[in-house]
Amino acid sequence: MKTPKNLPALVLALLLAACLFTYYATRDSQRPAAHAKKSVAAEEQLVDTSLLEAALKLSPQAATAEERATAHEAWRLADHELDLSFAAALRAAQAEATAPVPAKDPLRPLRDRVAALSDRVEADQKRVAVLGKEESDDLDLAQAQLDLDRDELDDARQDLAREGGDKRARLQRLLQEHEASDKLADQAVKFEAPAPTGTMAEQVHAWFALRTYQSQLEAAEAQAGRHMKTLLEEHAAVERQLPTAPEPSASLARLRQLAELHKSLAGLDQAAQDTRQLAAAYRNWSGLVERRQGADLHLLLRSFAGILAILLAGLLVNGAVHRAFRGADRHRLHQLHVISRITLQVLSLLVILFIVFGMPTQLSTTIGLLTAGLTVVMKDFIVAFFGWFTLMGKNGIRVGDWVEIDGVSGEVIEIGILKTVLLELGNWTETGHPTGRRVSFSNSFAGEKHYFNFSTANQWLWDQLQMPLPPESDPYQAAQRIREIVERETQADADAAAADWQRVTQQYGTKEFSAGPAVSLRPGINGLDVLVRYITRAPRRNAVKSKLLREVVELLHKPA
Repeated sequence: MKTPKNLPALVLALLLAACLFTYYATRDSQRPAAHAKKSVAAEEQLVDTSLLEAALKLSPQAATAEERATAHEAWRLADHELDLSFAAALRAAQAEATAPVPAKDPLRPLRDRVAALSDRVEADQKRVAVLGKEESDDLDLAQAQLDLDRDELDDARQDLAREGGDKRARLQRLLQEHEASDKLADQAVKFEAPAPTGTMAEQVHAWFALRTYQSQLEAAEAQAGRHMKTLLEEHAAVERQLPTAPEPSASLARLRQLAELHKSLAGLDQAAQDTRQLAAAYRNWSGLVERRQGADLHLLLRSFAGILAILLAGLLVNGAVHRAFRGADRHRLHQLHVISRITLQVLSLLVILFIVFGMPTQLSTTIGLLTAGLTVVMKDFIVAFFGWFTLMGKNGIRVGDWVEIDGVSGEVIEIGILKTVLLELGNWTETGHPTGRRVSFSNSFAGEKHYFNFSTANQWLWDQLQMPLPPESDPYQAAQRIREIVERETQADADAAAADWQRVTQQYGTKEFSAGPAVSLRPGINGLDVLVRYITRAPRRNAVKSKLLREVVELLHKPA
């Protein structure tokens, strides 16, 4: 059975899908364990502690003095409201404990057992008190019985609390935990320092953080408003339970019930006032954060304006450089334009990076490591780039020059920043015609190797012409007449080449060269051969050689 070609890709795709699914499924694992930190009261829903938890969560984010004062005020109001909620819950639990137990209550046996044990403990305490006054011998026995009944009563109350029947005891325990946690939180809370805004990246991060911070404050304000609405509804419900007219013949139990209702109304009024002030504190807090967010946005706009100014300045400088070299050589202008554009882009990029990310803390170390890494990784690129500067120098090469690089001869048709392109030519001493092949070389050859440039300013080239002399002719007279022909045809080129070479010899202080033709006689197979060397322009080499060959042949075949 053949294995499909796309099996590895399919396996990788399935693994990627499984990884993404697992990542999404475990997205809550990095969040703070807020549920684990909630108090037992919130879990059992005996007392709503959400307002205090929201204040404790938002308080550490206060960075300025005004925000910290507002955070303290919000914390105080939420804590006071929670104290009032505990007091109301304790009154309700006390009233529930003294109310008659329904006949169908599943916890009635436990409640009856707790009541019976409570009566027994009360009787034991009276008996111990009486025996203590009489100094009876049965006092120790009565004290032991009292301790036993107390232990049994505690066990029964624990059983009732575990089943959810002793709400007052649970509330008292939760109130103690709340008071202890308030002391710890007051000592443990540490306010954050203002986020740094020196760089554009820090400004963006601070702006988004403040935006999230403000949304949390708005959510806390809305939560306080909803809680205040709930308290007002409870207040209205309690008011409906009060009689509209006085009850002069009310019983003691009724009067106590009315007193408890009025205490509940007073507690609800205070709690509603606290939540109203808490919502106002969050509103003021949100305004302070909004003002700080506006300041960060101001800094962000300033950084963005700086980046735009750098880009605009780069465009203007690039245009100024282009206009400054408008009268220069077209090829030179192009090269200078490329150099200036690259330099401006690099400088602009560096300044923009400094604006966005700031100066490195260890600038010298960073530059050293970066330079070493770039040198190792981009060695060929760097050498080719600097080789381009060498080729663009005064003694470099130009488009149209005839050169030889690494044994390949040809005409230069392109000089790029990283490579040089030749149109390959045939053997210099034979035809010099192009082969039609384009050959590219990395510019690193200009610094690491050598190259031959067969051209000066006008692409001068030495060429030669060799042919046998007729046996019946005078060799010296024929050589002289051939010399005259060659001098006549190449005189202009020789003078121009001599002027070009004279500039080179004056610059470097070397010996001057002679550009005049040279004619010599050499022994050949059938007699003597005449050898003529002359200077000519490389593009006209073949035409000049053909013309000279035709005139020399006509000269040698003329009758004496």
